[in-house]
Amino acid sequence: MNVKECYAELNADYEGTVKRLMNEALVKRFALKFLEDPSFSIIEEGYAKQDAEQAFRGAHTLKGICLNLGFTQLQEVSSNLTEALCGRSFEGSQELFEKTKIEYERVKEILKKLA
Repeated sequence: MNVKECYAELNADYEGTVKRLMNEALVKRFALKFLEDPSFSIIEEGYAKQDAEQAFRGAHTLKGICLNLGFTQLQEVSSNLTEALCGRSFEGSQELFEKTKIEYERVKEILKKLA
């Protein structure tokens, strides 16, 4: 699988990301580094410890990374989660967390094909 095919399967913004990062090799490099990014683990740990501040920071970071990499669908769900957690409360956020988790796992599985 090449980068363009990967982005197509992700329903991600390939063209915008290539323009932003200047070439496809950098897109691939940073997309694969996403597999090592701890942001989602920080969210999960925040939920496990009932630390809404930590979960918010992880969600906010994940949203930003996805915006930079053009991972549109994951950016949207993590943005919604960030908004739900912005008051540093878990109230009303569990369903958004589950949606983010599902999309995060989908993105990881597709990126593994790129590797």
